[in-house]
Amino acid sequence: MIQVKNLLKKFLMGDTELVALNNLSFEIPTGQFISITGRSGAGKSTLLYNISLLDKPTAGEVIIDGQNVAQLDDKTRVIYRLDNFGFIFQDYALLPTLTAKENVVLPMLMQGIDKQSASKKAEEALERVDLGDRFTNLPNQLSGGQQQRVSIARSIVHNPKILFADEPTANLDSESSKTVLETFLRLNKDEHLTIVMVTHEKDYAKIADRQLEMFDGKIIHDVIQRQMNRKKHLA
Repeated sequence: MIQVKNLLKKFLMGDTELVALNNLSFEIPTGQFISITGRSGAGKSTLLYNISLLDKPTAGEVIIDGQNVAQLDDKTRVIYRLDNFGFIFQDYALLPTLTAKENVVLPMLMQGIDKQSASKKAEEALERVDLGDRFTNLPNQLSGGQQQRVSIARSIVHNPKILFADEPTANLDSESSKTVLETFLRLNKDEHLTIVMVTHEKDYAKIADRQLEMFDGKIIHDVIQRQMNRKKHLA
């Protein structure tokens, strides 16, 4: 369960104070797939960054499973993110000289996991995103959609509580986008993974359980989607 209480984020731009998040309060139940939409500058990514501890709010609380994580010190925040969150961004951030499997293994080695265990976990994660036949492929031997699925495998290899995705289909064609989003749906349904996705694409947003629409740092719509209609938006 994620509880956001009176979340406020301000930035100074010269002499001007910009309110990016304006006193937001809402909850995300465990296992919910939520999409966040709105025009550029609405506060979508700022909200995701503050919930996911990539940024600190000016005021307010982010409570995850009963713990207020918004005000953790920097070192504890890093450890908490590594242990509990997975991240996916527009840029796949794959190292071009490493294979798909090596790209998934590397962060685990940096966390001190032994090579044999990391290798096994990486293979299992790639199989979970239907890339079990691409272990040895370099990024330039994969399509954009496949590269993004490698980044998904890397983000879920440690079985995070929450997956955060910021415009995960922005650099993909429609067919690759469909495949990536179907992967999200499967992870959400089969593994009960909580997913928070920012997107400009309204049809893609409608595949989620719930859609938040933002405008000028506020939530202007909070809509529960009809389950029976979710996948039709990928057709």
